Formats: sequence, C-alpha cells, structure tokens
Amino acid sequence: MSGQNAAREFTVQMSVRDGRWRLYVALMNTTERWPDYRFGRTVPTFTDRTDALSVLGFEPVPGAEWEWTEDSETLGKPDSPVVLIAAIRVRSWSGVSV
Repeated sequence: MSGQNAAREFTVQMSVRDGRWRLYVALMNTTERWPDYRFGRTVPTFTDRTDALSVLGFEPVPGAEWEWTEDSETLGKPDSPVVLIAAIRVRSWSGVSV
C-alpha cells in the first residue's frame, strides 16, 4: 500500500464478571494497557458493542461476526459457574499501532 498505513487488526473480547459486562481489546505481546469499555448488568446489544468499539477507536473488520464461547469459572471443575466470552476481529481507525 504505497503512501497509506494499513489499519492494524486486533481481537476484541467481551466477558462478564461480578454481573457486569466488559469489552476489551487484546493487545498481545505488549505491555500497553488494553483499551476497555465497561457496561452495566444487562447483556450489551449489538449496537451497544459497536458504539463501545467506536468510543475506543475501533470498528469490526468487514465480514467479521461476534463468536460466543462458553468456559468454566474454575478450570477443570465441571460444576463451576459458566463464563460467556464473545470475540470479534476489529481494526483500529484511531492510530492504535501496537
């Protein structure tokens, strides 16, 4: 891309802890603070998540979709409470270049 900087892609994850949802940009292999956005106790809608990404300076990569996975709060304990984690690929339009 001559004369243009390609937007960097990152993975955004969203999870719930203590009843509150948190969206965060995983800046792997860096000591930088991961940008995050905190929601209330209601599961954030698609629009809520898109708005939060925009506030953080990111947008979904064209064609990317939210993927949901289930995990255990306590590793290896099948009767542990369930933790839901959502993820999507995003690109930075705010100059995040880590």
